[in-house]
Amino acid sequence: MVDGKKVVVVMPAYNASPTLKKTYNEIPFDVVDDVILVDDHSTDNTSEVAREIGIKHIIEHQQNLGYGGNQKSCYNKALEIGADIVIMVHPDYQYTPKLIKSIVYIISNDLYPAVLASRILGKGALKGGMPIYKYIANRILTLTQNILMNQKMSEYHSGYRAFSRTILESINYNINSNDFVFDNQMLAQIFHKGFEIGEITCPTKYFEEASSINFKRSSIYGLGVLKTAMLYFLSKSGIYTSRIFKEQT
Repeated sequence: MVDGKKVVVVMPAYNASPTLKKTYNEIPFDVVDDVILVDDHSTDNTSEVAREIGIKHIIEHQQNLGYGGNQKSCYNKALEIGADIVIMVHPDYQYTPKLIKSIVYIISNDLYPAVLASRILGKGALKGGMPIYKYIANRILTLTQNILMNQKMSEYHSGYRAFSRTILESINYNINSNDFVFDNQMLAQIFHKGFEIGEITCPTKYFEEASSINFKRSSIYGLGVLKTAMLYFLSKSGIYTSRIFKEQT
């Protein structure tokens, strides 16, 4: 707990058993109150490892819902148990949990209601082994998004992110895609509501056990990202408002 605010780490997991314990052991429990792991119908023993290391809140999907569907379960559960600050940490150890304290204090001190750990600020992406084609795609997509959405983010595609309870209660993230584009739809919703998002530089690691999507899935994701940015532009221009930007009913 920080400044009287309950801090919850959520882990969207799929076949994360080789790296889960290492990730969990770096979580700073002097500020983190609870951990939630959502196992998206893994084919390995992810849930068993989670129980062995002492994670109390474990949700096991009976079918694979996708990365976005996994996050919905994460955030819904976090709100249910009273989280004030929610940090998403991938259990594949691509991002170190050692940044959690810095991220939490940014939100708890009301500097920003949401924070992304950026691989692009500094040299974290290429130094950590990001494939060059992914780096180039990241830069092109981010530039296009910034133009269409009138923002100045260094990247929109980091999986290491944190939100205040106010953010999660203000946007209708449950209406978003269950696929990877969920991440960008959520950020677009946050900006659409008038909130700001802070960034902090973050090292990253690319290795065999780290989760990644292939070129085909990356291409589908990229098209989804561009569509989301265009929908944001159309909505802010008063031309057309997508359902993801409409008020919850």
